Amino acid sequence: MKIFIGTDHAGYVLKERLVTLLRAQGHEVLDKGAFSYNETDDYPDFVVPVAREVSHDPNNARGIIMGATGQGEAIAANKFPHVRAVVYYGKAKSVVDDEADIIIRSRDHNNSNILSLGARYLTEESMMSAVNTWLNTPYGEGERHVRRLAKIDKINIRDPK
Repeated sequence: MKIFIGTDHAGYVLKERLVTLLRAQGHEVLDKGAFSYNETDDYPDFVVPVAREVSHDPNNARGIIMGATGQGEAIAANKFPHVRAVVYYGKAKSVVDDEADIIIRSRDHNNSNILSLGARYLTEESMMSAVNTWLNTPYGEGERHVRRLAKIDKINIRDPK
């Protein structure tokens, strides 16, 4: 599986470590930057190339993007067709089901193909735990999830009028 990675300055240090660790696990990692720390860079410059790649092959490519919170990064990525970017910035459990980890549900139910990480809220250890869980959780292909994703894929809003 190809994994595209991109971040601005807020996630630069974690991204550098992530690229190294994922390659050591045998993944094909394509780094879309940032390639140096620059406090004035803008996350769309690094997130858009990742989202574009995943959009072209949404079932076989995955993306990991980072920024301070991961929120703006996910918003930008989700502008692309067939991209299902989800935000993660720490362990979250359902109050109803203590075993319902948000990372697992994002894959099992939503077939997320981009993981947007809030770098300012994660340690290297928590980042790698989330990434490994996300990469190793398959899409469950439950009937209701397939149906819902098909409805989302049909959305093509060009003019909100």
